[in-house]
Amino acid sequence: MLKTLTWIVAGAAIIAPLCAQEETPDHRLRSAADVLHETLGAPDKGIPRDLLQKAMCVVVVPGLKKAAFVVGADYGRGYAVCRHAGGWTGPAAVRFSGGSFGPQIGLESTDIILLVMDRKGMENLAKDKFTVGLDASAAAGPVGRTTAADTDASLHAEILSWSRAHGAFAGASLDGTVVTKDSGEDKRIYGSDVSNKAIIMGDVPPTPVASVLTSVLDQYPKQH
Repeated sequence: MLKTLTWIVAGAAIIAPLCAQEETPDHRLRSAADVLHETLGAPDKGIPRDLLQKAMCVVVVPGLKKAAFVVGADYGRGYAVCRHAGGWTGPAAVRFSGGSFGPQIGLESTDIILLVMDRKGMENLAKDKFTVGLDASAAAGPVGRTTAADTDASLHAEILSWSRAHGAFAGASLDGTVVTKDSGEDKRIYGSDVSNKAIIMGDVPPTPVASVLTSVLDQYPKQH
């Protein structure tokens, strides 16, 4: 038990400096926009355009950190934007966290993109906290220019997920990942205390800083 606790503390010691050095919201928003732009700019090896055009929300976490010793720990900060009144809402700040037991040793940084495909998934995203795969059905997203209309993932999953690390882009299973609101980040973006639910439901006007992310998505209008 003591040895396990020692490894947990060691893992936390690795993660903590990374968290302390994180960027300001505007820099992190630009990083999220870059992840989207680079991913969507490679349609043959990226997110199928038809899925993106059908999605109700997009979540981007640039550089999710993973430190794995005896107990693994994930930590990431990103943004969710949802469709509202023919456009995109401002970004709602989110945190990703989770744990896994295993023999992995190492430190990784991975970009994460989620598409929320239906109203129920969006309502889960608007909560203060939900767990991928438990509160909302999830599946690893397909990669390519288009996906067939009868693809199981596109028909049944509330959330589709992808990851990008070391230049490789692929569908990713994020079951067990806990998504929570990032109130401090929201306050820095909007200048006051606002809820993720209010942002996601379109009750909070977007700020100019949000356009760096939404301008990328504006290139791909919703299918009718």
